[in-house]
Amino acid sequence: MSRTLFHCNCSRRELFRKGLGGLGVSAGLPVMLSRASEALAAEPRRSERILVVLELSGGNDGLNTVAPYRDDEYYRVRPTLAIPKDKAIAVTDEAGFHPSLIGFERLYKDGLMAVVEGCGYPNPSLSHFSSMSYWHTGVPHSGEALGWAGRFADAYEGETASNAIINIGSSQSLAVRSGKHSPLVFDDPAQLRRAGSDAERAVLGRYAADRETPNANLAFLRSTARNAAEGGALVRDAWASYKTPVDYGLAVGVATDLRKVAALIAADLPTQIYYVSYRGNAFDTHVHQADLHERLLMYTADAVNAFMKDLERIGRRKDVGMMIFTEFGRRVEENASQGTDHGTAGPMFLVGEGVQGGFYGRTPSLTDLDDGNLKMTTDFRRVYATMIAEWMQYPDTAAVLKGRFEPLNVFA
Repeated sequence: MSRTLFHCNCSRRELFRKGLGGLGVSAGLPVMLSRASEALAAEPRRSERILVVLELSGGNDGLNTVAPYRDDEYYRVRPTLAIPKDKAIAVTDEAGFHPSLIGFERLYKDGLMAVVEGCGYPNPSLSHFSSMSYWHTGVPHSGEALGWAGRFADAYEGETASNAIINIGSSQSLAVRSGKHSPLVFDDPAQLRRAGSDAERAVLGRYAADRETPNANLAFLRSTARNAAEGGALVRDAWASYKTPVDYGLAVGVATDLRKVAALIAADLPTQIYYVSYRGNAFDTHVHQADLHERLLMYTADAVNAFMKDLERIGRRKDVGMMIFTEFGRRVEENASQGTDHGTAGPMFLVGEGVQGGFYGRTPSLTDLDDGNLKMTTDFRRVYATMIAEWMQYPDTAAVLKGRFEPLNVFA
């Protein structure tokens, strides 16, 4: 390859943000990445900070995730499902993690985890579709078209950044739908290539190559085509070259997805928002909840703990803040099928080196209920505002969230 192909008057990070257009990225990229690492450390950059969002799809049972093991009412309404007092991992005098959350216990005791209690929104919906759309848009009961993370990227990154958002999954989440950015969405990094017939790929290739047009719609199409083609090459090479000794637990699902995020962060992609979710309604535990919920929580805690270890290993843990959420909790009382039905409020988790660990928000009452469901004590948009303003250090949360929500003072 000719050296002139790599001539550019911009920094390596700017090169990435422009999508490595015209550089023939695939074959030579890993070498270029490793040789440029020292130079990158000295570059002025707007922010090193990265936001990782993990979605526990299906409605995680918050009462058994963070169990009120001192509350007699908890054992009265959940005679078979309640976590026994001697099994709960006590983290405060009143609350204990589910016994499968060993990974969370380690993070919490190391001061890397905050638990925000009673998260929800006014007039909650018990529908998966409706409630998830409210969490994804950050504007309940509104019909908002764009996602909260997408709107944040529009405000934070502007219009020029390539690959600002990566959504790992089989389909794009509404949360990352953006007005200015085309999120890179994939499941298998090795298979991330442009689909379609030879003729279709040729046309899209020409769109990606052309740089200027007065037509705004055509410009957006060309930007999207470039982002997909060039981002795909970056992701494939980063994943192929990544090796880690860290054990993520079961090598499927969220564990593999978080390992993919670690690989991309290690390759120093310009992405500042990563979105990961469980496939389907994994946490929708209506029937025989105990065993399934135990496994899901174990997979989650082991994977998150390993992800933080991996980030520490590559020297990037200080740059990453993670938010973990679900679309609603479960009903307080267990049902006749040894499961739990759709409920309302539940805990959220914030993880990272910048977190001031502990519990935030007020614990919902188990006796003062709304038709058998917990009453919200923390609007989830306060947690979004915390991640936007305190972690990502973008002050205008009202513009992103379409309303004023006070951050929780979680990050130092």
